[in-house]
Amino acid sequence: MSTPRPSSRDRLLHLVGNAHIDPVWLWRKPEGLQEIRATFQSAVDRMEEYPDFVFTCDSVMYLEWIEQHDPELFDTIAKRVTEGRWQVIGGWWIEPDCNIPAGESFVRQALYGQRYLLEKFGRAATIGSNLDPFGHNATIPQLLRRSGMEGYVFLRPGPHEQVLPGQFFHWESPDGSRVTAYRLPNEYCAPGADIGNHLDKSLALMPPDEPELMVFYGVGNHGGGPTKANLESIARLDSLGGLPTLRLSHPEAFFARIRDREDIPVYAGELQHHGPGCYSAHSGVKAWNRRAENELMRAEKWASVAAVAGEPYPGDRLTEAWKLVLFNQFHDILAGTSIRSAYEDARDEYGHARSIAADVLNRSVQAIARRIDIPMREGTTPLVVFNPHPWTLDGDVEFEFGQAATVRLTDDTGAAVPVQPTRSESTMAGSRGRLAFRASVPPLGHRVYHLLAGAERDGAGPVTATDTSLENEYLRVEIDPATGWLRSLADKETGAELMPEAPGDHAVVVDDPSDTWGHRIHSYDKAIGAFTARCCRLVESGPVRAVLRVESAYGRSEMAEELVLSAGSRHVEVRTVVDWHERLTLLKLRFPTALTDVTATHEIPYGHLERTPDGTEEPTQAWVDVTGTLPGGARAGLTVVNDSKYGHDVRGGEIGMTALRSPVYAWHEPKVLDDDGVYAYLDQGRQEFRYLLLPHGADWRAADPARRAAELNQPVFTLLETFHGGPIPQVRANVDDGAGAVTVSVVKGAEDGSGDLVVRAYESHGRAAAARITLPLLGERAIEADFGPYEIRTFRVPRDPVLPVIETDLLELAPDDTTAAEDA
Repeated sequence: MSTPRPSSRDRLLHLVGNAHIDPVWLWRKPEGLQEIRATFQSAVDRMEEYPDFVFTCDSVMYLEWIEQHDPELFDTIAKRVTEGRWQVIGGWWIEPDCNIPAGESFVRQALYGQRYLLEKFGRAATIGSNLDPFGHNATIPQLLRRSGMEGYVFLRPGPHEQVLPGQFFHWESPDGSRVTAYRLPNEYCAPGADIGNHLDKSLALMPPDEPELMVFYGVGNHGGGPTKANLESIARLDSLGGLPTLRLSHPEAFFARIRDREDIPVYAGELQHHGPGCYSAHSGVKAWNRRAENELMRAEKWASVAAVAGEPYPGDRLTEAWKLVLFNQFHDILAGTSIRSAYEDARDEYGHARSIAADVLNRSVQAIARRIDIPMREGTTPLVVFNPHPWTLDGDVEFEFGQAATVRLTDDTGAAVPVQPTRSESTMAGSRGRLAFRASVPPLGHRVYHLLAGAERDGAGPVTATDTSLENEYLRVEIDPATGWLRSLADKETGAELMPEAPGDHAVVVDDPSDTWGHRIHSYDKAIGAFTARCCRLVESGPVRAVLRVESAYGRSEMAEELVLSAGSRHVEVRTVVDWHERLTLLKLRFPTALTDVTATHEIPYGHLERTPDGTEEPTQAWVDVTGTLPGGARAGLTVVNDSKYGHDVRGGEIGMTALRSPVYAWHEPKVLDDDGVYAYLDQGRQEFRYLLLPHGADWRAADPARRAAELNQPVFTLLETFHGGPIPQVRANVDDGAGAVTVSVVKGAEDGSGDLVVRAYESHGRAAAARITLPLLGERAIEADFGPYEIRTFRVPRDPVLPVIETDLLELAPDDTTAAEDA
C-alpha cells in the first residue's frame, strides 16, 4: 500500500524577501549604488506597512555604502537587524564570480565582510549566499566553514546543467568540510506584481513530498525588492488554501528547521557548469584581477617584514586596495559580461588597487634595503633582489641598468654570476639596457649582488641553441618551422619524449557563435583554422639563456611567441603577444602530448581537482596537468602554468588553453545579432601573457606546479642600491615553509592592528603532511602543524616570543575570540 502524500497545507514554504542587486552589469557603478540605496529604503518602508515582513540581503559592501552615504538609513537598518527583521546572509563583501578569484580572494571576501558585520551588528552571517554566479568551486565549503558559516544558498547550475542529490544536501569540499547547501528553484527574484506564477514554477521544480522548502521573491538585478503587490498576493494566495502554508521568513529560519535531519544526502565536488564562456570573456579584466591579487599578497609579505624592522604596517591602505579588488570580482564584472564602458571603471579601480600595492611594496623594500649592511666597494653598484616566496628561489631575474653592455656581476661573496644582455624597454642607444641573470635568493628574503665594469662575454653558453632548437641539461626542445610549434619536447633525465609523431595545430581558431556567457556550450572544439608560421629564429643566446621567436598569422591577426630556456631550468617559458582582430571566434592554444590513459588535474582556488579529460571547457586557476602513459609504457606528464588565463580543456592527452574570445559585449541569448548592427567585440587588439611548459615524471607533485605558478605570478623585485651600514646582512631569509607539500601563501599584519603576524598555509598535494614553518624574522619562532589533504590553516604569531602561536579561523578569530572581534 502506497504512503499517502501529505496535503499541501501540511507543507511549509519559507518565502524569503530579497532584492538581488547587480551594482554593475548593463549599467555602471554610480547607477548601481544609487539603486542599492533606493532598494534598502523601500525595504524599510515595507516593514512599516507589513509587520510580518522580513528582508534578507547579502553583499556586505552594500551596507558599508549605505553607512557612508545615508547614515540615517543605516541606523534604521541596524535597528531592524536587532529586531531580526533585517537578515544578513552571505557574509562576503560582494557576490563574486565563484571560479576566477584566487583562493585568498575568497578568504578576503569573508575576512572583510564578516568582521564588518561583527563590528556593526555584533553578529556574523551563518549562511553563505551566492545566488547569481555561474558556477561554484569545490573549495567553498571549507572557506565557508572556516569563516563561521554552515549553510549555502545558490541557483546555478540548474537541474538541466548538473544533477544533484536533492533540493538541499551536505556539500563537501576536498578537505572534508561540509555545509548544507540549498539550490533555489526557478529564480532568486520575482515580478513586481502577483507572485502566484513564480510560486507555481518553483514548486513544480521541487520534490513534491518535502515538508519544508524555501523560495526567494522580490524584484531583482536592478534592485527593487519585495513590493506591496508581492506581499498582498502572498496573503491572498495563503488564504486560498491550495498551496503549502506560506510564511514570510529568512534562510536562517529554514536552515534551523532542517539542520538536524539525518536523511540529508552528501555531495562532494564542484557545482558546474553554467556559462563556460565566462572563464575567458574579457581577457583584460582577468589579467587585471590576477595581477592585483598577486601584487597585494606580495606587498603584504614585504610590509610584514618591514614592520618587524620598525616601519608602520599600512593595514588601512591594504584594506582599501583589497576592497577595490573584491568589488570588481563581482560576478558580472570579473566574468566579462558587463557593458563595455563598465570596464573603464574596473580598469581604473584595479589600477588604483595595484598602485597602492606598488607603493606599499616600494616603501617596504626601500625600508629594508636602507638597513642592509653594504660596505663600500669601489667601482661597483649594489643590486638587491627580493624574493616574495617563502621558499628558496632559483630563477631568472631581469632589470634595467645604464651601460648594461659593459658590466659583469658577482654575488655577495664575490663569486662571478653569469649575466646576459636582453631586450630593453628603452630604445635609446647606449643610455640604458636590460640584463638577465639567474639568481638564488633565500625564502621570503633578499640577496645583494654587485655590478662591476668590464664585461667578458664570448657569446657561448650552457644552453645550446639554433634557429629551431633549444637544449639545456634537463630539456631539449625542437620547433617545426612549418607549423611554428614543437615537434619535440624531451625530458633528458628520463629520456621521455612528450610530443606525439603528428602534433597537429597549436594556435587554433575556433568558431564561437555563443553569447558573452557561452550559454549552451560545453566545449570549444569547432576549429575553423589555425595560425600559420611565418618565421622562426634565434633572437637571444648567451651564458644565461636562449630565446627562440616564432611569428605567425591568421586572417587580420598576428602572433609572436618567444620560447625561453635558461640554464638550470626544468621548464620552458613562453612569452606571447597577440594582435587579435577576429570576431565571434576564439583562440585556443593547444598543447598535444603522446600520453594516453591520462589523468587531468586542474588547479582550483586553494586546491586542485581531477576532471574527466573529455574536452569540456573548465575553470582553472594557474595550472593544469596531464599525466599518463607514453608509447613505451613509461609514466610522464606535462603541466601548463599560466599568468592570466582561466578557461582550459583537456581531451585525451592534449591540453587546450583559451587565450581569448570575441563575442559581443553584454550579449545574452536569445537576442540575435543584426547583420547590419554596430557592436563592440571583446578582446580586440594587443594581448600579452606568459605561460610555462613543465615536463615531469610519473607524479606532477614532483614538479610542484603551485610554487612554479606563484613564481610566475609574483615575480622577484630588484632595487639598485648604494653603500651604507646597517643591522641587516646582505643575505637573509624571513619566512621558510620548507618547500614541501604545505605552501605558505600569506604573511600579513593582523587585522586588529596589534602588530602580530598572520601566516596562512594550505596543503597543495592532496596528501596529509606535517609542516614546519620557520620565521627567522622573529628569531627562533616556528610553526609546527599537521595538515590534512587540501587543508587551509591560519596562524597568528605574536612578536613577543613569550606569547604562543595561536591557530585562528579565516577571520583571524580564535575559537573563543568572538568578543574581541566585536570590540575591534
